[in-house]
Amino acid sequence: MSQTASAATALARGVTVLPDCKYNDDLVDNVSPIDWPAVVPQGRYNLVVIGAGPAGLVAALGAAGLGAKVAIIEKHLLGGDCLNMGCVPSKALISSAHAAHAAKNGESFGVFIDGAVRVDFGKVMERMRRIRAEISHHDSATRLADSGVDVFLGTAAFTGPNTVEVNGTTIEFASCCIATGARAAMPPIPGFKEAGVRTNEQFFELTKLPQRLVVVGAGPIGCEMAQSFARFGSKVTLIDAKDRVLPNEEPEASQAVAKQLQADGMTLLLGASVVRFESGEQGKVVVVQTAAGEQRLPADEILMAVGRKANVTGMNLELAGVEVHAGGITVNDQMQTTNPAVYAAGDVASTFQFTHSADHMARIVIQNALFSVMGMGTKKASSLVIPWATYTQPEVAHVGLSHQAAESRDDITAWTVGIGETDRGRCDGEDNGYCRIYADSKGRIHGATIVANNAGDLLAEVTLAMTHNLTLNHIASTIHSYPTKSDVVFKVASAFRRTKLTPMVKNAMQTWLEWRR
Repeated sequence: MSQTASAATALARGVTVLPDCKYNDDLVDNVSPIDWPAVVPQGRYNLVVIGAGPAGLVAALGAAGLGAKVAIIEKHLLGGDCLNMGCVPSKALISSAHAAHAAKNGESFGVFIDGAVRVDFGKVMERMRRIRAEISHHDSATRLADSGVDVFLGTAAFTGPNTVEVNGTTIEFASCCIATGARAAMPPIPGFKEAGVRTNEQFFELTKLPQRLVVVGAGPIGCEMAQSFARFGSKVTLIDAKDRVLPNEEPEASQAVAKQLQADGMTLLLGASVVRFESGEQGKVVVVQTAAGEQRLPADEILMAVGRKANVTGMNLELAGVEVHAGGITVNDQMQTTNPAVYAAGDVASTFQFTHSADHMARIVIQNALFSVMGMGTKKASSLVIPWATYTQPEVAHVGLSHQAAESRDDITAWTVGIGETDRGRCDGEDNGYCRIYADSKGRIHGATIVANNAGDLLAEVTLAMTHNLTLNHIASTIHSYPTKSDVVFKVASAFRRTKLTPMVKNAMQTWLEWRR
């Protein structure tokens, strides 16, 4: 299929993937194929899924795998934000940025490179697009169809409590799952459109490295991209109205990340608000109000990364009896909307806007929508233990109670070990981080934060323990390979375990050992 044909047909459907290149053509061929045949519904579906991001794909494929008659409807790109303009492209860029950073900072390890380290931004972006296209096979229309799912490419709109229309075709369902996700929030700041401000939806279209990049929003997306582009060679300014980066994480985690961001050469402008964007002969300008007064920041590109907004419009939800609120679709603990036949999962219905949480919410929908009437019981979203990670360097990973909630409870103690206290951390030159686990007197874990390279991987052990009611004693009794950075979790658990050696127990042991001599 030619590039021209793919781009033209995608555009006709309202889908654009830029720039025109082989890898983006491959992506479109998989997740919005131009010649996808129209499907004629044959009777009522067990489950109709609206939206083919992580939650929608899991719901559709999982239900079809269990024998259900399933249809999925997607108006843009199968795979959703995660594949096309979120997790996959951003992590590919982050990996390239890590490589650039390692190449530029080898001297501390005794590694010297003759000449300057050069980042070929075009190759970096080409690599990202290639990886995205390769992964897109997993989310493709063909894979869905081969798995028994009827795929409709078009816009869905409810026509009643048990019917939805797409491309002029009415589809009837016993159950429905709305999984339309969320999009970048765009605050009403003057000059946004005129200055060509980008969100994540356009950011990965870049083909030229901006010499000056201004990032608005110091949350996960903002920090990840700001650090990556600073390591590619951009002069980066990171702005946030809050007084620290990653304001939803605990202060020490924010400090660790801010320390590295500044070491990477970027400017942090915190406690500042954007007044307006300007554009003219001198290029783009971000006008910012700070405590010291108004500042004008020239920029070649501007990234807006200030949160997400649920996709709830254009579906005629009122005709289905589905209520919404400021944060998205209203659901109960079973992910059921105000229409008992309609469920919702993922970013459109949850404050936990992560691919992995969307996955598990979709699994809840499958059981509750298809099997609860069989006496198999219902699954509840409140039972999920949901971790998350920000993929800066160092990474910040968290699960369970926030530090504010944990510190407000008298029955919970914080146990902390620095990453530099592990032998592997020292060998890797890593000392800007820690592991902190909040546990009660019996060792039950109520929350944790890990700040380290690969913190997201290290957190999995803690999340497993919380999910299955294991304690710090169980972790301390588990052999950890040496030397690994997972030793930091083991050391925290061991520190807790040592407190169980009370003076009375210690005296009894000493008496016994003296008698044994």
